[in-house]
Formats: sequence, structure tokens, C-alpha cells
Amino acid sequence: MKISIITACYNAADTLSDTLDSVASQSYSNVEHIIVDGGSVDNTEEIVKKKGRRVAVWHSESDKGVYDGMNKGLSLASGEVIGFLNADDVYMHSGVLTKVAATMDDSAIDACYANLVYVDRKQINRVIRHWTSQNYVPGLFEKGWMPAHPTFFVRKSIYERLGGFNLRYRLQSDFDLALRFIGIKDIETRYIPEVWVRMRMGGMSNNSIRNVIRGNIEAYLSCRANGLKVPPWFILGKVFSRLPQFVKAHRMKLD
Repeated sequence: MKISIITACYNAADTLSDTLDSVASQSYSNVEHIIVDGGSVDNTEEIVKKKGRRVAVWHSESDKGVYDGMNKGLSLASGEVIGFLNADDVYMHSGVLTKVAATMDDSAIDACYANLVYVDRKQINRVIRHWTSQNYVPGLFEKGWMPAHPTFFVRKSIYERLGGFNLRYRLQSDFDLALRFIGIKDIETRYIPEVWVRMRMGGMSNNSIRNVIRGNIEAYLSCRANGLKVPPWFILGKVFSRLPQFVKAHRMKLD
């Protein structure tokens, strides 16, 4: 099967090279890498031309933010399975997409996901936070749970049936999408208990306390909009539920 990897970016010259190399180094061969650029004014395009050995589509124009770019990527993707890799993220090893393909070879599975580590922006072997996921059971979204989005691979047919990212949520549209797909529409998922992605700290949703709070408010609003009965203190609970991930990170070393 063909796997489409969508990278939405804007002025990402500092980190995009690592992302391009990570996709290009995957041992799985049938990969389509789509770069959706929001009209960068740095040398992002030059880096894509130089390092994007697996880039099949380069699309650059102004947009309404990262989730608008992701929606554009969905419209351009031709793979049976679609994943997203941010412009400051890398895969944990060269066999990640082989694992994805093996998992999605089961036609009963609509989506799969795994674990993720947040790493220092300059020292990507230094783990800051270890995002360990779990098999989905009803009630998890009400606790603020979601699969780590860069590890979340979904069949294109699911996007065609259920839609893409809701631009109402500037910071937590990935939470809203996972909630709609898994919590509301009950698509069939499989959790793979291993780390698939290294995500640099300092991304849009976690680069300030203000954005963390705003993002958690958006997650609360998404729950309410989708009919989940969550109390206002859901917002604090979502924050505190992440604390053990920082403790676990201190016990993990990467090569």
C-alpha cells in the first residue's frame, strides 16, 4: 500500500532538513511525502529541493494556519494510509513506516498509533517528556486522552467519510479529529506499544503556558461540541495527567 506523509510548515528552515531526511531514510519504499508550505519567506523551498528525495508534492501558498495546511495535504494525498509529520519531528528509526504498513495490512483496522517522545530542540537524544499511549476504551477522551498525532495513521477512506480538521480549533484540532474518529464514530484502531516519533519541544501547542491553557480550553469545547459531558475542571485534569510523562522521561535515554 502507498503511505502518504503530510508535512505542513511555515518558515521551517531550522528543522525541516531533519524531517526530510527522516522520511527519506524509511525502509518502506511506497511512500509519498507531501510538503504543504504556508508561504515561507526563509529558505524552506531550497531545503526541500536539496533534501527532499521522497517529496512527491510541494505546495506553497498562504493559509489559515497549520490545520488548514493539513487539510490541503489531505486533498493532495493519494495514499491508502495517511500520516502527519511536523516540520520539527523525526521518526524514531527507519522501520517505522514498515511497522505501519504491516499493521494496516489488516483490512479490519482503520487507524493505528504508538508512543512519542518530546525532545530538546537542539539535542534530540535528550528526552523531556515520554508520551505513552494505550489501547482505547470508552471514556478516555473525557479524561483528556488522545493518541499522539504524529503517530496516528488513518486510512484515506476514513478522512473521506468523516472529514478533516476543524479550523475552529487553532491549537487542538488534532484532539477534535481524534475524538470524532475514535470516540464518536468508533473507528477500529490498534495501539502499538513502542516509540515511533521524536517531537521537538517548543511547538505551537506547548511553546507557552498561555497556549497550553488555551489548547486545553479548546479540547474542553470540542468535548462539549461533540456531546461529551465533561466538567470545567477537565481543563486542569488534562494538564495534571501529563505530569507522569515528564517523570518517565528522566529514566529514558536515546541513542
